[in-house]
Amino acid sequence: MKNFFRAVPLSLQHLLAMFGATVLVPALTGLDPGSALIASGLGTLIFHLITRGKVPTYLGSSFAFIAPLALYVGELKSPGQAVAGLISVSIVYAIVSIIISAVGFEKVRKVIPAVVVGPVVSIIGLSLATTAVTNMASTQWDVAIVSLLAAIIATLAGTRMIRLFPLLIGLAIGYAYAAMRGFVDFDTIASAPAFALPHFVMPEFTWVVILGMAPIALVTIIEDLGHMFVLNEITGKDVTKDPGFSRILWGNGLATLISGFIGGPAQTTYAENLGVLAITRQFSSRIIQGAAVLAILLGLFGKVGAVIQSIPVAVMGGICILLFGMIAGMGIRHIIEENVSLANMKNLVIVAIIFIIGVGYAHGIAYATIAGLLIHWFVPNFTTKNEN
Repeated sequence: MKNFFRAVPLSLQHLLAMFGATVLVPALTGLDPGSALIASGLGTLIFHLITRGKVPTYLGSSFAFIAPLALYVGELKSPGQAVAGLISVSIVYAIVSIIISAVGFEKVRKVIPAVVVGPVVSIIGLSLATTAVTNMASTQWDVAIVSLLAAIIATLAGTRMIRLFPLLIGLAIGYAYAAMRGFVDFDTIASAPAFALPHFVMPEFTWVVILGMAPIALVTIIEDLGHMFVLNEITGKDVTKDPGFSRILWGNGLATLISGFIGGPAQTTYAENLGVLAITRQFSSRIIQGAAVLAILLGLFGKVGAVIQSIPVAVMGGICILLFGMIAGMGIRHIIEENVSLANMKNLVIVAIIFIIGVGYAHGIAYATIAGLLIHWFVPNFTTKNEN
């Protein structure tokens, strides 16, 4: 029982970390937020089942599919076509997973050097910087700063127990401060429905929707790989070996498939929750699974979800500054620990290209990764021995 009461706040931190992004995607595309929450919870549990609980990560709404989902759901009012597109995405995941199983991930991993992995890990955090600072924290800077400072103090100066829940403490203090400033909308809680069910949708297949959505899966697969590199850095265990990257793709693909049928968006592993792992150092998959159960309950019970939805954006912005910054720092640490020499001009060029493309282009993580790999593979190293 003691472990249960300790695990619930840890799970709640993960729930709060993913909540904003997960409900933002349906808000932008016309999907139902409650269905998206239920889909993320079910998808995460399915993912953990497929990966045998060895990959402590959360799956939430993918931003890579916002444009096509907004078209088919929001403009064309055809959610059935959106579901068909998500089914095609899950099929791409399955095909790539089978190929990796046949070839062997070790062969794939050997051609992905540390000089690419480190910067990719960093840009996963840095690419979210605008979201944290410009879109969230800047709405009320004083609220964001109070939340951020509370989380930092809890992380660095708190007792052993407090250091387990720095984000929750930051959110609580930030929420209380925001409420005193009059920034919390309690009317949304009062007007929220007590109970709601997900919307089940049947697919409507067309070649247009399949060809329009299926290729985007290759982008999210590469993002998944980047997230696994982050997770490896945080936990010190290589999840691409055990349970294996092919299982990770199977889990993500199946989660997306189920999500589509219940009216949710495509699912993907979340950098936000990797940041929680980096701060709390609590790597139990049970904690993530607890967050998934809470997400399903929130999707079913509107009042509870409305309480979390009432958290001001600036409060989450302050917390996200710390979360995303931790991920960026992990990538720099990887470069240092792998003894990557930036005196080598080719290495420096690779890092430079990855950073600028990854940060400067919306959802450019996959493109930055591809660019870095192509330079590493095909551009000769003309540097001198002194530069190595």
